[in-house]
Amino acid sequence: MKFTVNKPDVVDVLSKIQGICSKKTSTVISSCVLIKAEGERIHIYANDFETGFEGYYPAIVESEGQIAINARKMFEIVKDFPVDEILVTEVENYWIEIGKDNIQFNLVGMNPADFTNLPCIQNASFFSMDSSQLKKMIERTQIISVGDEKKPHTQGICLQCVTVDEKTSIRMLSTDGNRLSKAESVLSEPMMTDNIKEILIPKKGIGEVARILIPGKTIEIAVENNHVFFRQDTETTVIRLLEGSFPEYSDYISWPDAKKIKVNTRSCIAMLKRMSILSSDEYKAVVLTIFEDKMIIRSTNPELGESREEVHIEYQGDSLEVAFNPRYMIEALGLIEDEFTILHITSGQTPCLIEGETDKSYLNVIMPMRI
Repeated sequence: MKFTVNKPDVVDVLSKIQGICSKKTSTVISSCVLIKAEGERIHIYANDFETGFEGYYPAIVESEGQIAINARKMFEIVKDFPVDEILVTEVENYWIEIGKDNIQFNLVGMNPADFTNLPCIQNASFFSMDSSQLKKMIERTQIISVGDEKKPHTQGICLQCVTVDEKTSIRMLSTDGNRLSKAESVLSEPMMTDNIKEILIPKKGIGEVARILIPGKTIEIAVENNHVFFRQDTETTVIRLLEGSFPEYSDYISWPDAKKIKVNTRSCIAMLKRMSILSSDEYKAVVLTIFEDKMIIRSTNPELGESREEVHIEYQGDSLEVAFNPRYMIEALGLIEDEFTILHITSGQTPCLIEGETDKSYLNVIMPMRI
């Protein structure tokens, strides 16, 4: 096998797949990238048995074939290669030569026959959505990392298709048991949702999808045989789904009797960051005492000291006192694009629902802490 590839055509993709190839498994071949040369292009594959990737790129192919080579070393060589045209040649016994003349690398490859083939779409139909919207939804749900409980709904992100009044929305949900994040986007066209009512996608896998998304383009999505496929232009990411279901959450996102507190989003973030200075693993909570038109935030750490700050809010009602993990609130507020945020709080023992004043496509629910 022998081909020449243009550095700008492949350096980005080799960077994107490092998260897949760097995953520790008992199979060494999963740390490799498989490259197939045929026709006038090369195919690049990565697979860690949970998440797979396939893409094809232009190349000058002198002789067809395939190689399996360490993905990290291949990326580092290509990234720092001094010229754009890179010649790759398979020599013998899986040895691979990269470059020629004044610069040359000789790497030991692996048997490409050991590389596990990726699942393929057989009959499922793709639906399309804006890649920027999908990326925003992933960012808004990925702030919640894998939960301590080894339960499918805390290990993955739930993706649902919901049709209301002939409008189809894609909804993503994430939880770790202490908080819940929900992001939603209305599709431009109605679609059939029979095969994608609800699926659980591993959080690591959906993070790899975010890497390939190109802003301003369309991403196509399909589900088949316990896998979900994300296709954009010449690149496809496939993820094996988790078994299980997401718990019923409607009671956590609807609090008709909750008090509404309106705060300035950026000012509240800055204040919470200041109140977090004295927090530690043992003393995480900040206490919010809410009065008409003002909120007092206190942080106490017997090992370090205490802090207090007062801020203007828009609120009419009885006083409230509640404690939350400030990091959870900072992360939730940081993803709200509105100038003002609404905090829905019923009491010191019930969750706080956080959403933008006008943008209702995203909300976050945080469980209170004991004072």
